[in-house]
Amino acid sequence: MGPGVTLLLSLILIGFIVAIVAVFARYFGLWLRAALSDAHVSFTNLIGMSLRKVNPSVIVNTRIMGIKAGLGLQTNDLEAHYLANGNVERVVQALIAANKANIPLSFARAAAIDLAGRDVLEAVQTSVNPKVIDAPDPRKGKETVDAVAMDGIQLRAKARVTVRANLERLVGGATEETIIARVGEGIVTTIGSAETHKKVLENPDMISRQVLAKGLDSGTAFEILSIDIADVDVGENIGAQLQIRQAEADKQIAQAKAEERKAMAVAREQEMRAKVVEMRAKVVEAEAEIPRAIAAAFQSGNLGIMDYYRLRNIQSDTAMRQSISEMEKTDKKDSE
Repeated sequence: MGPGVTLLLSLILIGFIVAIVAVFARYFGLWLRAALSDAHVSFTNLIGMSLRKVNPSVIVNTRIMGIKAGLGLQTNDLEAHYLANGNVERVVQALIAANKANIPLSFARAAAIDLAGRDVLEAVQTSVNPKVIDAPDPRKGKETVDAVAMDGIQLRAKARVTVRANLERLVGGATEETIIARVGEGIVTTIGSAETHKKVLENPDMISRQVLAKGLDSGTAFEILSIDIADVDVGENIGAQLQIRQAEADKQIAQAKAEERKAMAVAREQEMRAKVVEMRAKVVEAEAEIPRAIAAAFQSGNLGIMDYYRLRNIQSDTAMRQSISEMEKTDKKDSE
């Protein structure tokens, strides 16, 4: 065997030893920590995690955490959840919290909740320690739920809803916004069905009783424990405002109808004036025919000269009488 071959084999051997030392140095700490914690993970498994783009530190640490808490977690399950872009640490912490609180929660369900975008640890904590939700949510810019009683008085109410997370319905269940919307709807319905606002002010718990009896947590990720009315204030007299607006509308309608009747009367007056002018024109036209009729009577011999003068005298006498009558009327007005 030549010296060149010997040198090549020596380099290969040295490289192999260096690789083994590097791998040992990288994974020995994790392997030792897992072994001392009774959460043994083999060297080959640790190397396989790196090849599968899985962070070995996360898997080992979460497995140790679970084993110390009495949970029989398998590395395959943890790796699968990690590869699915799940929060492995959060899931294991949630399982530990649920186990300590005697809440049944499997790794598969916890992983499903986490992959659904929910904070599984917060859900477990809410299941152990119920949270309070304000209705309406003041962060949305609305401070109260406004409703009008049957007597027309507006009431402004605030409610505080105590809920507990329902882990069985957390995947696919409605969120807090649904709870807030349903509670607001129940408040409006209860106040709106009250005969007077005084009854609601005297017994504000009637709102919480009726709303709670509607089963508002159906289909949601929460279980409603209680609904408490934090505050009820008297708002505006909506009924009176509506009556005022209705009266104003009726007034405007009446004015419009009056204007319509006035316009019709003016039009009728103008029509009658036109008819008077028309009749006067007909009178003038008829009077214009008199001289013709007199001339025709002269020509036909039906009217003599004495008859004509007698007619003129009658016309003059009539005109004089009308003039005297008008003078008497004028003097009587002046004396008054």
